[in-house]
Amino acid sequence: MHIIDLSREIHHRAPAHPSHPPVIITVWNDHSEVKRAGNTEFTSKSLSITMSDHSCTHVDAPVHFNPAPGAPSIDEVPLENFYTEAICLDFGDVPNNYEATVEDMEAALAASGEEIKPGDTVMIHMGIHNRLFGTPEYVHDFPGLSVEAVHWLADKKITMFGVETVSPAPEGEPNYLAHLACAERGITHMECLMNLDQLIGKGRFRFAGFPLKIKGGTASPIRAVAIFED
Repeated sequence: MHIIDLSREIHHRAPAHPSHPPVIITVWNDHSEVKRAGNTEFTSKSLSITMSDHSCTHVDAPVHFNPAPGAPSIDEVPLENFYTEAICLDFGDVPNNYEATVEDMEAALAASGEEIKPGDTVMIHMGIHNRLFGTPEYVHDFPGLSVEAVHWLADKKITMFGVETVSPAPEGEPNYLAHLACAERGITHMECLMNLDQLIGKGRFRFAGFPLKIKGGTASPIRAVAIFED
């Protein structure tokens, strides 16, 4: 078995979408503080972490983009949704702010030699993490999917899709429309993935990326991985 890590590191001031608060990590206590009980000395270290439920590599819950009563929070989404068969579609290095069309999706799928099966997770590789991570463009001028492309994926009856960017579509109206399409079609998406280039040409794989059990959470950080059986 071979596992490819698809998750960004969670670190202090990690790049985040401007609408979400930053990750703040501080030392709560460290080994300089010695505790004593009886004849035993003990030291420990722990961190204080403050962050959004949309920090770093994460999955959105329907309640994030669907205002309808009863839209599931992250703790209410079935765990089966986070352990699925998957494929990766390669779009190469697309320009900043580009919206992938249905024609782009069909071409990428044909080039992969694979098919999208009901229940699949579909990864979208656009070369963004390797090209833009750590730059202002990573959180402001990223490409993504057109609303028609989101509907195309939903028509394939996928479980969810994943992108390298901080949102599924370019900023502004395209981003809102992509989220609303997810609400309408009953799918969701992951954001801030990495290492998708390592999936290209390798065919189908098992995706796993379980969320934290955050009561009422609108999203959750995940440790997303691609699993290939030898």
